[in-house]
Amino acid sequence: MIKKFISKLLGQAPSAAGKPYFGKRVEVGAKVHGIDPNLVDERAIHVVRTLQQAGFEAYVVGGAVRDLLVGLRPKDFDVATDATPEQVKGLFRRAFIIGRRFRIVHVVYGRGREHEVIEVSTFRAHMDNAAAEQVKGNERTSKSELAGMKHAVDSTGRVLRDNVWGPQDEDATRRDFTVNAMYYDPESQIVVDYHGGMQDVKKRVLRMIGDPATRYREDPVRIIRAIRFAAKLSPLGFKLESKTAKPLVACKALLADVPQSRLFDEMLKLLQTGHALASIEQLIGLGLATGIYPLLDVVVERAQTPFVKAALADTDRRVGESKPVAPSFLLACVLWADVREGWDKRLARREHSFPALQDAIDEVFNARIGDVSGRGKLAADMREIWMMQPRFEKRTGSTPFGLVEQARFRAAFDFLRLRADVAEVDVTLADWWQEFSMADDATREDLVQQAKAERPKPVARRAPRPDGEAAPKLKSPARGAADEAPEHLQDNGPDSGQEGAPSDAAKKRRRRRRKPGGAEGSRSSASGGQD
Repeated sequence: MIKKFISKLLGQAPSAAGKPYFGKRVEVGAKVHGIDPNLVDERAIHVVRTLQQAGFEAYVVGGAVRDLLVGLRPKDFDVATDATPEQVKGLFRRAFIIGRRFRIVHVVYGRGREHEVIEVSTFRAHMDNAAAEQVKGNERTSKSELAGMKHAVDSTGRVLRDNVWGPQDEDATRRDFTVNAMYYDPESQIVVDYHGGMQDVKKRVLRMIGDPATRYREDPVRIIRAIRFAAKLSPLGFKLESKTAKPLVACKALLADVPQSRLFDEMLKLLQTGHALASIEQLIGLGLATGIYPLLDVVVERAQTPFVKAALADTDRRVGESKPVAPSFLLACVLWADVREGWDKRLARREHSFPALQDAIDEVFNARIGDVSGRGKLAADMREIWMMQPRFEKRTGSTPFGLVEQARFRAAFDFLRLRADVAEVDVTLADWWQEFSMADDATREDLVQQAKAERPKPVARRAPRPDGEAAPKLKSPARGAADEAPEHLQDNGPDSGQEGAPSDAAKKRRRRRRKPGGAEGSRSSASGGQD
């Protein structure tokens, strides 16, 4: 009896047969859990109600329940049900089955940027991975072999397919952390808990269900999820349980078998959910500053540099204010030092500025991003942000009017503003562009004329004459005007007569017309160039 009791406390199998322990169902009423129904998204309620009216079980599940229990308004709502993906799809007009590893349904509300997705998953059975079908490779190399499998693992024990449906208690055991394994019914306002999630929420503990090392082997991305949850919930006092944190470093090598695209997406979640700086603190504190993903290593390495730190803080602020953030902007900030270094090297070799910048950007893409989203829209947006920086230096002519009409102007300007905040460029340049971008046409014309007037005028320099050579006489203008030559063109040499008096021959001469933009080709050390 004592052994069974201890096994239950540890989440281990209590029976001699070795059957996994699936917890004990506990129903917690509204007076105890204290969830505010007004924080629940109406569309999530509609999905739950539709499924229940069709005769299925349905609950809001996962991180949304956790956030509701601590008084936060969840950003995303997931629903779990005993209906199969095909049955779910048949109940909603705009529903789509996605995924191979885990088949789920996206129920879509609204259109365009205002659309909302409620993710619906089917209760999954708890499967013994030792009995699962095994493949030698991964998702990419064994795609044809995995096509007909419902439950499969690779040689390390990582789950490649998990599409076997089961009861709710097994579904709860299959989830990762106890605080993410609770189910909330918005109709009855009951929370269903199998693994002590309610107590862990009260104690502010992040605890893995089952043996942590085994769970990390099943899905190494849980390592990154543990960091993300710890960072997100640390302001509320949550900490990783010691047994959950201990295997993280040893299991880090398992991430090498995870597809790069999935790691890239998980990295963006770490950096773009409003807790980027806290996530980096967690990575360093847990001994995971390097080795998770090469590009993430660069972020952590540069997180304390003024420019990257300002970019991370700005991203956190925007998420906190419910403003959109783009991965292209943050990654452009992180890799800007590489771009500038490559650009400077090429300019030192006297290469032309514009193609030198393009080549530097290509080199950074090849070295830092590779094929993972590096040649699609992400790369195009990053390139535009970088290529616009030297164009901000030119504030005369038609350039400013065309620049503000560019699709990526706002992102490029925000980039310039961050550079000004860390004194990489003069703050007056960022102020000028901010005023110009918000002004009407007449004010913009005035600003351009003001910038033109402030532009330093070129100083004409006469080439030195060989010793003993007399100064050439200036021809009179065709109309015979007797105007004096400008002061910087007067010749007061020894052959000119009285000192300081203009010579009769020193008449006004026609000045050479300077090509447009000729005075603005120099590159300042702060801005990075001029196209």
